Amino acid sequence: MTRDFRSTSQRRRGVSLSGSALVGGIALAFAMPCATRAGEPPAIDVSVAQAASAPDATRKPEASSGEFGAYRNHWLPLAEIIAFDFLLNRYNRGFSGSSEYAVTGSSIRRNLRGPWVADNDPFKVNQFLHPYQGSMYHGFARSTGHDFWESLGYTFLGSALWEIAGENTPPAKNDQVASGIAGSFLGESLFRMANLMLERGRMSPFWREVAAGALAPSMGFNRYLFGEKFSAVFPSNDPAYYSRLQLGASGLTQDRSGTSTNRRRSEVLADFSMDYGLPGKPGYTYRRPFDHFTFQATGSSANVFENIMTRGLLIGRPYEAGENYRGVWGLYGGYDYLAPQVYRFSSTALSLGTTGQWWLSDTVAIQGTALAGVGYAGASTLGGASTPGGANERDYHYGVAPQAMVAARWIYGDRFCTDVSLREYFVSGVHTSRGGHDNIVRADASFTWRITGQHAIAIKYLYNRRDARFVDLGDRKQSRGTVGIFYALLGQERFGVVDWRP
Repeated sequence: MTRDFRSTSQRRRGVSLSGSALVGGIALAFAMPCATRAGEPPAIDVSVAQAASAPDATRKPEASSGEFGAYRNHWLPLAEIIAFDFLLNRYNRGFSGSSEYAVTGSSIRRNLRGPWVADNDPFKVNQFLHPYQGSMYHGFARSTGHDFWESLGYTFLGSALWEIAGENTPPAKNDQVASGIAGSFLGESLFRMANLMLERGRMSPFWREVAAGALAPSMGFNRYLFGEKFSAVFPSNDPAYYSRLQLGASGLTQDRSGTSTNRRRSEVLADFSMDYGLPGKPGYTYRRPFDHFTFQATGSSANVFENIMTRGLLIGRPYEAGENYRGVWGLYGGYDYLAPQVYRFSSTALSLGTTGQWWLSDTVAIQGTALAGVGYAGASTLGGASTPGGANERDYHYGVAPQAMVAARWIYGDRFCTDVSLREYFVSGVHTSRGGHDNIVRADASFTWRITGQHAIAIKYLYNRRDARFVDLGDRKQSRGTVGIFYALLGQERFGVVDWRP
């Protein structure tokens, strides 16, 4: 719907905006203290925790109190979302060179009355920038005292506002899913990690604010602009968590590129990941959405972001089986963005599943997750030739995507850890006239050896495969396998193990 030259400035903006999430995650890995074994007192900044729970003497008596004691304001996030959309429209109008941002009263009325479509704007715009844009909406609402579900409503409304009045093209249903739903899934993970930094970070208050603002810019904006009114820190309730930062390089072991032309045999990688609210912690509850979540973002020298993945427990409850197993099960919401050089894929999904930990012996434990669900996804070749019938930045399709994921971590005392995971997605031929489908498989395995303290060495194998079948293009098979070695900074010495035993 727009001219191709728009993607250059949009890609540049995507690096600057979403890059802050990885930068903030790196700061979080360096700044967080080692998590403690369950039952031991957490390393919490007492002054921040007291400030978060103490009443604010500057608040007006009639002001409503939000989910975590913050001043609750219903109109401010709406005004911020409108202002954000307006400024984003002005920025795109001035720097993208595209006429689609020339919004008029007639284009708004046409979009209000007209049908919603599935567009094919550049893939990174639709599946990368739109979720990040939605996370900004989510952060505006969350930081002004609203809970997850209320903030989801603001995010959904902000996305609809952009589709109708931010562009003059017909509103896109795929963008509404990416911004309005995936944006909240991504935004809640960033909001939780930013508040964990404020609550437990070892840096000075100034640098904690800077790091938290990098993770959740809209939250940081409100904290800076309004000071005491929105300074309350969201209480983590002392979750068991495991964060790790990996820096290293990987090389190609297996390659079947298909029509993909822009590939590098090796790449430098920076990976940050966190498992938050691991089951088994005595006294920890799962009453709020994303009281358990996982987050991973991997930066690559080959294509900026190799992946961004997050999933969180929306509604669930803990359970146990005997003395050695603890778990949590329920409904998960997830957002995945994958770009392993040969293909690109993104999904927003709801899944049923469980996460648990099982003690095999006094020193060996297994943590695992199993999920099955359905999402709305897009897929295509990455870096394909721009020829008739080939693949380019706009040559991809959307579809309903049944999907499943299993992951396990074997923890051997405080020295060794083995991680394996397998993901599979089947993208049906919805919103395409080709009558085909995509089957995406992603598997990885890693072995981590802790050398001393929080410092470790990791070896990782990653395999990606895409099998596509379309009536007009025939069968396409793409696969890529890499092996890499990494320095790992662990968030805790026990690799995330939770010990509830007496």
